[in-house]
Amino acid sequence: MGAPDRGRSSGQASSTRRQFLLGGAAAGVGAATALGIDYALTRDSGAPVSVPLNGDETVPFYGVHQAGIDTDAQAHAVFVGLDLRADTDRDGLRRMMMLLTDDAARLTQGVPPLADSEPELGAAPARLTVTFGFGPEFVARANGAGPGWLQPLPAFGIDQLQPEYTDGDLLIQVASDDPVTVAHTTRMLLKDSRSFASVRWVQTGFRRAHGTMKPGTTMRNLFGQVDGTTNPTPGTADFDEVVWNTSGWLAGGTGAVIRRIRMDLDKWDRLDRSGRDQSIGRFQSNGAPLTSSPHGEAAEFDEPDFEAKTPIGFTVIPEFSHMARARPVEAHERIFRRAYNYQGPPAGDELSDSGLIFTSYQADVERQFTPIQRRLDELDLLNEWTTPVGSAVFAIPPGCAEGGFIGDTLLT
Repeated sequence: MGAPDRGRSSGQASSTRRQFLLGGAAAGVGAATALGIDYALTRDSGAPVSVPLNGDETVPFYGVHQAGIDTDAQAHAVFVGLDLRADTDRDGLRRMMMLLTDDAARLTQGVPPLADSEPELGAAPARLTVTFGFGPEFVARANGAGPGWLQPLPAFGIDQLQPEYTDGDLLIQVASDDPVTVAHTTRMLLKDSRSFASVRWVQTGFRRAHGTMKPGTTMRNLFGQVDGTTNPTPGTADFDEVVWNTSGWLAGGTGAVIRRIRMDLDKWDRLDRSGRDQSIGRFQSNGAPLTSSPHGEAAEFDEPDFEAKTPIGFTVIPEFSHMARARPVEAHERIFRRAYNYQGPPAGDELSDSGLIFTSYQADVERQFTPIQRRLDELDLLNEWTTPVGSAVFAIPPGCAEGGFIGDTLLT
């Protein structure tokens, strides 16, 4: 028998595609649409169309600020808190951060680290970012002077903190639109840090998958509420004032608060829609303040009227609502939220162990975040369904130039 006719085989494949599109697909979408798809698949003499892949997208690693803060939030994230080993001194910190910086700089650009035995897993960065943060013990061993707010948050009455989600000496935040990339990157970084530090806790979070919602859409937490409407906009002077520190070795960096907040979805299920709206101060349907119409595209960003009254004299936005309690009393009481949902295996008769990995960035934790949390602790109806079970504060150092390393302003 002669060799197969490659040209004929290609023609048959093209014909089969056309028959499928004009048969089953055309019945649902119309012959004209099917022909258009077929043309797109076979134009340029049968060459496949090149479609840009999000997996190829990269975020620059080097710069004035670390990426992963003002970056558009990716779909998947892992937060790792580590404890320094007893023998890790200042020189050890420097060597560790040089190693981790080199790993992160390569991985974020789709380049395998030098000791990567599975380089194929890092080939699609999908907007991968790696962000490092330092706890009080890290700064102390570096012989540095930490900002006054770099310490555990004050004790709050609503807290039921668990050690396995609290504190830590070093934070590694890994985020990407691809969970395989996140998993591989996390493993590579932990391999190179294990001589200097051990894992204290790991928290895995998620948002909507890439491409599910329009860019800029406010995320929803697992209560169904929009979460983060009043965020300052990255790239603006307002954002810079809220987020970036301007003094000492932390100039160009920021402060991070990570709170693991358990959400009782089973109990939340028993609350009607009106009660849900009242507890947050916004309509769950579209995130609009209760003083706005619950309908309309731009309603989420309407200015709330905290003085508006009902016909019987109560405020439309309840004083006990999360929105009313979280609003700034002083102009400086503002933060930038970049939270992720989490879901774990249920225990007992519960249907889920779910919640929020609340992450906020602000130049001064004590001045900006703590007053807000105090008001929420005192009176926030949402506390009926939420419980903070983890809490940690880190100083996020600035970015670095190529040839430098994250933390070099503190360690050199």
